[in-house]
Amino acid sequence: MADVKLEVRSRDGRGGKDARALRLAGEIPGVIYTSQSGTVGSTAIAVGQRDLRSAVSGPGGTHAIIDLRVDGTGKTHSVIIKEMQLDPVRDRVIHIDFHEVRLDQPINTVVVVHVEGVPHGVSMGGILSQPTHEVNISVLPTAIPEQILVDVSALEIGGSLRLADVPAIEGVTFLDDPDGTVLATVSAPISEEELEEAAAEVAGEVPEGEEPVEEEGAEGEEPGEGEGDSAQEPSGDE
Repeated sequence: MADVKLEVRSRDGRGGKDARALRLAGEIPGVIYTSQSGTVGSTAIAVGQRDLRSAVSGPGGTHAIIDLRVDGTGKTHSVIIKEMQLDPVRDRVIHIDFHEVRLDQPINTVVVVHVEGVPHGVSMGGILSQPTHEVNISVLPTAIPEQILVDVSALEIGGSLRLADVPAIEGVTFLDDPDGTVLATVSAPISEEELEEAAAEVAGEVPEGEEPVEEEGAEGEEPGEGEGDSAQEPSGDE
């Protein structure tokens, strides 16, 4: 995975007022978590929105190893993005956590699954679907693959490709259930009649040739009939 460089600056304020001021100025508040001799430390930082967007727009996306430098001086920190908080309305990053990693020790991360090839079942009218788009792996930070390529060209109608079917990748350990993780399937085509019936069920319509079922007791009742005690006058205790 290619190196990604990112410049950030340290900040003093950590309250909500300071965070709002940063966002208005086009910056994102964040924290870098580092570990030295078993001691975990943290540094409050601010990163430009455009700088962060540029850093995660490469092949590694938000899972890239980032060479991060604080205030333009000192050594760079090899970090990964551990958490990004998003504004649920505007869908923008409002806080970010970076965790420093050692390049000589494996880390747990996520990598994208990309399917290639045209399944034989699709050529016969089947429909290809991809239930799983990302898998969890353990790997050295310097050896994270940009994506996991899986060939689906041999899939027939009714067939599926699981994580267990993916050839081993040197230095990469898959962490998900190999048999329970389905990467791709080819299902049988749906006929127009089945589609119409499914649409009718969703819309609450009665399929052709069937009579609607009338609710028992609904016909011939006058308003207020059949309600029992609920139609009586309220007592004076209410």
